Amino acid sequence: MKVLAITLWVLLFFILKNTKFVVCVGICRENEQRALDTLKKEVYDPSEILSSWVVGKDCCEWEGVVCNNLTRHVIELSIYSDQIESRYLRINSLEWLTSLSSLENLEIESVDLSKANEWLQVINMLPSLVDLRLFNCSLHHITPLLDHKKISSLKSLNLSGNYNFNSSVPKWVFNLPNLVSLDLSGCNFTGPFPDGPVNLTSLTTFKASRNSFNCRLPKWLFDLNNLEHLVLYRSGIEGAIQSQSGNITKLKYLDLSFNNINSTIPNWIYGCKDLESLFFGLNRLEGTVSSQISNLSSITIIDLSGNMLSGKLPNVIGKLGKLEQLDLSGNQFEGDISELFNVRSNFLSVGLRNTSLTFLRLDDNKLTGALPESVGQLSMLQHFSIFNNRLEGVVTESHFSKLTHLQSFYASRNNLTLKVSRNWTPPFQVTDIKIGGWNIGPLFPMWLRTQKQIAHVDLSDGGIQGEVPTWFWKLSSQIQFLNLSHNQFVGEVPIISTPSWTDGHGGPWTMCFGSNNFSGPLPLISTIVTELDLSNNSFSKGLSNFLCEAKNGSYKLEILNLEGNDLSEEIPDCWMNWPELKVLILRDNNLIGSLPRSMEVLSNLLSLDLRRNRLNGPFPSSLENCTKLHKIDLAENEFIGKLPSWLGMRFPTLIVLILRSNKFDGELPQELCHLKDLQILDLANNTFVGIIPRCIGNLSAMVKVIKKVEDDLELNYSFYVGVLIESAMVTTKGNMYQYDTILALFTSMDMSSNNLSGDIPISLTRLAGLRSFNLSKNNLTGRIPNDIGDMKVLESVDLSENQLYGQIPQSFSSLTTLGYLNLSDNNLSGMIPLSTQLQSFNSTSFQGNKLCGVPLLVNCSSDDNIPNHEYEVDESDKDEVDWFYISMSIGFALSFWGVCGSLLFKRSWRHVYFLFLDRSWEMLLAKLPVC
Repeated sequence: MKVLAITLWVLLFFILKNTKFVVCVGICRENEQRALDTLKKEVYDPSEILSSWVVGKDCCEWEGVVCNNLTRHVIELSIYSDQIESRYLRINSLEWLTSLSSLENLEIESVDLSKANEWLQVINMLPSLVDLRLFNCSLHHITPLLDHKKISSLKSLNLSGNYNFNSSVPKWVFNLPNLVSLDLSGCNFTGPFPDGPVNLTSLTTFKASRNSFNCRLPKWLFDLNNLEHLVLYRSGIEGAIQSQSGNITKLKYLDLSFNNINSTIPNWIYGCKDLESLFFGLNRLEGTVSSQISNLSSITIIDLSGNMLSGKLPNVIGKLGKLEQLDLSGNQFEGDISELFNVRSNFLSVGLRNTSLTFLRLDDNKLTGALPESVGQLSMLQHFSIFNNRLEGVVTESHFSKLTHLQSFYASRNNLTLKVSRNWTPPFQVTDIKIGGWNIGPLFPMWLRTQKQIAHVDLSDGGIQGEVPTWFWKLSSQIQFLNLSHNQFVGEVPIISTPSWTDGHGGPWTMCFGSNNFSGPLPLISTIVTELDLSNNSFSKGLSNFLCEAKNGSYKLEILNLEGNDLSEEIPDCWMNWPELKVLILRDNNLIGSLPRSMEVLSNLLSLDLRRNRLNGPFPSSLENCTKLHKIDLAENEFIGKLPSWLGMRFPTLIVLILRSNKFDGELPQELCHLKDLQILDLANNTFVGIIPRCIGNLSAMVKVIKKVEDDLELNYSFYVGVLIESAMVTTKGNMYQYDTILALFTSMDMSSNNLSGDIPISLTRLAGLRSFNLSKNNLTGRIPNDIGDMKVLESVDLSENQLYGQIPQSFSSLTTLGYLNLSDNNLSGMIPLSTQLQSFNSTSFQGNKLCGVPLLVNCSSDDNIPNHEYEVDESDKDEVDWFYISMSIGFALSFWGVCGSLLFKRSWRHVYFLFLDRSWEMLLAKLPVC
C-alpha cells in the first residue's frame, strides 16, 4: 500500500511538472515578474496590445504568458502586434529575456526588434528553449555563434519575414540536431548554402522561400532522411538538380517553383511514393515527363507549368487516383489532347468516373486534335483551361454533360466550333467563360442567360451578328470582364452600368467592344469602369456628352480607346473628372481644334495617341504636367510652331515620340537629347531647319544593343495581360509597320522630309542599339561617318535625296543585319564596298551618285579603288572640335613661354643658363679627337 502511495505521488509530481496553464496558482517568480514589468514599462505600445500587462499584477495572468503550475516559472511567452507598420509594437532590447531561464516557447510576431541587436546572444542564454518564432520583426543581423550548444535543444526555429538580413545563413543554423522545423522564408538571405557536413538529423520541414541564394541545391540536403516538407520557391535556386536522391525519400511536399532550375525532372522524384504535392512551376525544366510519374500514388497536386517540357502528354497521369490539381500549362507539349483522356490513361476508367480532379490546366501548349467528349465525365472538375493551343473540331453539349461543379472554363485561341441547341441549359453555373476565337455565331448564345453568377465573359471573334439582346445588356452589369470585340454587332450601346453592391470597389471593370459595327453616340459609363475599348466602330458626334456628364463625381477610368470611329467636333474641356486616366487613344477620328487646358490634370497619363485627326495649334502646353508619359503620338495632324524646350525635360520615361506629318518648324531643341528612355523618335515630314543636335548620341536607350521584353512589362497597361499592349506605328524599310509585342526590342529614328542642314553628327554612330534611321529628303552635306559600321544591329538605313559626298565607308560591309539601304540621289563617289549585304541590294539603292561596282553596271577603273579610310580625313569632322590638336597647341605654348619667358624676364637665370651652355660646349670640344 505504501509503495502504491509513493508511486501515485511521483506520478502526480510529473503530471504537474509538465502541465501548462494560462493562469497559474500563486504568482510569478519574483525575478521573472520584475523582468516582464521592466519590458512593460519600456516598450513602445501605441495600440495598447499589452494592455492586460498591469505592473504589479501577477504576470501569470497576463495575456500571452503561460506559467508552469508547479514551479511558477514562465515557460511560454507570445507577443503579437498589429500588421500596420505605423502601429507596430517596438522593443529596443531583449536583455530582460535572460531572467526567463525556464522559457520553452517564445513567439514574437510583427514586433519591431530592429534595435535589439543582441537578440541572438540573449536567445543563446535560454537553455530550455524548444520553440523560437521571431516572425516579421525587422531583424537585420545574424552572426556566427562560437558555441551554440546552449540552444541545441531547439526543435523549431522560425525567422521568416525578416527581409533585411542580406547575408548568408550562418552554419550553426544547420547544426541543430534536435531541430524538426526550420523556416527562413522571406529573409533575403544570400548564397551559397554552407558546405557540409551538417547536423539536421531530426529535420522534417525546411522552408526558405523568397530569398536570393543564387546557387544550386546543396548536396547535404539530399541526405536528410527525415525530410518531409521542402519549400524553396522564389529563392534563387539555379542549375541542375542532383540526379541521385540520396536519402531524401520521405518527401510529402516539394515546392521549387519560381526558380532558375535548368535540368530534366530527376528520376528520383518518381520514387517518392509519399509525395502529395509537387510544385516545379516557372523554371526552365526541359525534356519529357516520364511514365514513372504513375508511381506517385499519393500525389494530389502536380504543377509543372511555365517550363520548357515537351513531348506528348503523359497519359499515365490518369492512373493517379488521388490527383486533384494538374497544371501543365506554359510548356511545349504536343500531340493529340485525347491521349490524356483515352482508355489507357484510366482518367475515365470505371473506377474513376467520380474522379477527384478539380483543377486542370493544359493551356499555352501545342496540343492538337478535337476535345474528347469524355471530358464531360470529370464530375468534380471546377477549373478547366485549354486556351492558346491548336485544337479544332466541334464542341457539343456532351462535352459538359456532368460538369456540374464547373466554375471557370478558359478555351480562347483555338479553332473550335460550339454547337448546342438554342434552348440548352448548361449543368453548371460558371463565373468565368472565355471562348474567344471559337465559331459561336451567327446567333447570340442564348444559354448565357442561365448563368446567374457570371463575372468574366470572352466571346470575341466568334462570328456573332446582329444586335446584342436586351437581356444580355442587363446581365452585363454584373460582369467585370466583358469582351465582345471582333464580331459583327450592330446598334447602339446602352449605359454601361455596374451593380450597386460594388460601391466604387470590386476590382477592375473591363469592357471591350472594339471592331464591331456599333453606332450612335458614345455610351455613358459607370464611374467605377476602369477599362473601356470602343475602337473601330461607327460611333459619331462629339465627346462632350461622354466626358462632361460627370454627375456622380470623379471617374475611375484608366484606359479609354476610341480609335477608328466617326467622332468629330473639338475635344471638350472636361478632363478634370477623369484623373485616373492612364491610356487615351483618340486616333483615326475627325477631331478638330487644340488640346484643352484641363488635360493638365491627367498626371497619371502613360500613353497618348491622337494620330490622324485634324487637331491644330502649337505643341500642347497642357501636356507639361503629364510627366509619366511613355508615348506621345501626334502624327498626321495640323500642329504648328517650334517644339518647346521642356519637351526634352519633362518626360523622363518617354519611350515613343511621334510627331510626323504636321507643320512643326524651327530648330530641334538640344533638350531632346535628355530623353534617356527614348526608343522611337519620328519627326518626319515637317519643316524643321538647322542642324541635327550634336548630342544625339546621348539617347542612351538607343545605345543598348541587347534588350529584354520583360524589362518593359509596364507597357502592358491592362489589368488583364495582353488585352492592351503599347504599340507604335513605325516607318522603316520603306513601309509602315505596327510594333506592339516586340516594341520594347525596337529602336528607330526618322527625321526625313524636313529642311535639316549640316553634316551627320559623328555621335550618331554611338547609338549601337539603333535598328532603323532615316534622314532622307533633307539638305544634309558632308560625308557619311566612317564609324557607321559600329551600329551592328542596323536593319534599315535611308540617307537618300541629300547632298552627301565622298565615298561609302568601308565599315558598311560589317552591317550584316542590314535589310534595307537607300543612298540614292546624293553626291557619293568611288567604289561600293564589297560585302554580301551591299551587293545584294537593288541598283536603285545607289543610283543618282557617282558610284561604281556591283550592283551597279558601272565598272570601276584602276583609279577608283577604295582609299585607306584609316588615314583619310573626314570632312564631316571639320565642324566638330578636335581636342587633340587644341591640347597640343596649349601644351606647346605653355612649355615655350615657361622656359623662354623665364630667361627673358629673369636676368640672373639668364646668366646661369648661358654659363651652363658655354661649359657644356667646352667639355664637348675637349672630348673630340685631334686630327
